[in-house]
Amino acid sequence: MTKNSSYSVYSLCGFLAILPIFQGKSENPPELQPLMAVADEVVLEEEFSEPGPLDKAHWGARQGTRWAVADGVLRGEPSTPEYQASKPDHKGLEARVSSPLTPDQFIARFSVRFSAGKETSVVPFVEFGHHVARLKFSGEGGLSLLADGETVKLAEAKDFTYEPGKWYHALAEMKGEELVVQFADGPVIYASHPQFAAPPSSGANGLGVAGPEGGMVEIDHVTFWSIAADEQPGWREKRESLPKFDPVEIKEKKKKADR
Repeated sequence: MTKNSSYSVYSLCGFLAILPIFQGKSENPPELQPLMAVADEVVLEEEFSEPGPLDKAHWGARQGTRWAVADGVLRGEPSTPEYQASKPDHKGLEARVSSPLTPDQFIARFSVRFSAGKETSVVPFVEFGHHVARLKFSGEGGLSLLADGETVKLAEAKDFTYEPGKWYHALAEMKGEELVVQFADGPVIYASHPQFAAPPSSGANGLGVAGPEGGMVEIDHVTFWSIAADEQPGWREKRESLPKFDPVEIKEKKKKADR
């Protein structure tokens, strides 16, 4: 890689030690099938086969973080030290990206891998709508589904083992007030919340990902579908068999200032 390379994933000395972690494209993911929603039309399908800069029509890098297609994946790293020093907050300490092409109601298939860096109380996560429905990955707490600005926990999978450097293959469905997320060889997360059916209220909506602080994120095998009005046969029976969880308020919701 030359000094003028358009992608500087290894340009920072602190990341040189993690070079062996990155092996590029993931294995072909298992064919997870929708449990709830019925696919209508393909809105986006990407395998990231051609290296190059981020397609800004499909993906929006957030907080100055750096993304490009390389080695058959969409790969992200934190913002530069100069960018971080220039900001009082939202410094881009973790690679963050979202796709504005995600339909409001959708089926989304994707693979994601978080590597290096460190886990915090906020990251790494995958979210569906900015601050709407967020899956927090934790080495100690497993997998938690947080909603409504991360003020309430709607579901969890404590036996889920988060491993940095491992590919996770998922199929997520959002229909009305319901969200169900399947992980290959892993848990099925289900919850219902009124905010899931509400119109988007902020920027950076759609499928979003944030990596570990100071670490890397790779995304692969992405397909978004719009959904039909009907539901999968047997969905209501299947829903009854899924793990139940009583929602828990984990922090007070911020009140909007009066105008």
